[in-house]
Amino acid sequence: MTKIGFVGLGIMGRPVAGHLIDGGHELFLHSRSGVPKELLERGGRECSSPCEVARNAEAIITMLPDTPDVERVLFSDNGIAHGLSPGKLVMDMSTISPSETAKFAAAINKLGCDYVDAPVSGGDIGAQNATLTIMVGATEPVFNRIMPILELLGASITLIGPNSSGQICKLANQIIAALTIEAVGEGLLFASKAGADPARVRQALMGGFASSRVLEVHGKRMIERNFDPGFRVELHQKDLGLALSTARALGISLPNTAAVQELFNSCIAHNGARLDSAAVVQVLEKLANHKIQD
Repeated sequence: MTKIGFVGLGIMGRPVAGHLIDGGHELFLHSRSGVPKELLERGGRECSSPCEVARNAEAIITMLPDTPDVERVLFSDNGIAHGLSPGKLVMDMSTISPSETAKFAAAINKLGCDYVDAPVSGGDIGAQNATLTIMVGATEPVFNRIMPILELLGASITLIGPNSSGQICKLANQIIAALTIEAVGEGLLFASKAGADPARVRQALMGGFASSRVLEVHGKRMIERNFDPGFRVELHQKDLGLALSTARALGISLPNTAAVQELFNSCIAHNGARLDSAAVVQVLEKLANHKIQD
């Protein structure tokens, strides 16, 4: 049994922490909105601050919305860094800036502790089913050290390279996912406007070269008008913002990523920030003056 700290118990963090408890680990938990009762009833221990979490745990995991949140939890007056002692490990499973991740890792390393960036893909369903795809930035010895923990959470676990490599991989994932979601929306909207049954079109495409997990999951959401969040528009928009700012620093152009980012911006402007990212189809529908299945 390992003493594990966990900060950030939202849609993703709550089931991930639960799997760690089920795996026999002792969990020290903190969340600004309070620790869910279900985790306490299963043996989790609530801490008053991230610093207290770090004092009690051998390995500390963060799963937070954005770069400033991770920075605050790590380095504020009551942050994780103030509760660390040499030999401990910090693993961030958020999706944040690769360049800031490198800085965070360097600061934690100076305290004699290891740092891992391990963002995930798979959404709330993957978190609930422990089938996440986990992209890891760490040294190989540290990766081997944390593998027993990661195996409780994911079905696909890959060491990408040194610190910040995990975040780079995750942003590549978010680019591909966003553009594919938008493409599925365009395809189904086109089929519906042209008079074909979008549900049958999706069924047919699932057996062909256009088949994808996005067509399966998000296409179904679009047809059924189910936009309850697995992964919120505002978070996907944030991730594309990180990708575009990183691309600018690299001196490369990502034109289609920028276009989809504008569609996410429009979705947020129309009160869709907290809907699932499949809701980008609603912006396309406004442009076409047609709803799928009208």
